[in-house]
Amino acid sequence: MSRSSVVIYHNPRCSKSRATLELLQEQGIEPEIVEYMKDPPDQQTLAHLVELLGVSPRELLRTNEQVYKDAGLDENDLSDEDILDALAQCPTILQRPIVVVDDERAAIGRPPESVLEIL
Repeated sequence: MSRSSVVIYHNPRCSKSRATLELLQEQGIEPEIVEYMKDPPDQQTLAHLVELLGVSPRELLRTNEQVYKDAGLDENDLSDEDILDALAQCPTILQRPIVVVDDERAAIGRPPESVLEIL
């Protein structure tokens, strides 16, 4: 059986992100780490993550962040493209961590154990 390709969109300052990375490593997985605060995903990558996760772009938003409120992202008339653009411009508001396996399956590590379902 071939080894899976695993990528984690990681923020080392986030406890959930650190816990998810540790959980993967406990499973013997050394994922490719994308520090999305340093290297933010573009709109196309975010759209692909949305597709893999099976969620709407709005579900990737961290609604408790002040920048979310300041940017007016709580308005219901924003298009998916508007939201993806905001996420690309301001990665602080991206739900984290996101784990992708074989570029076919993805999960948000909230709680960290939720990523075990896609391994």
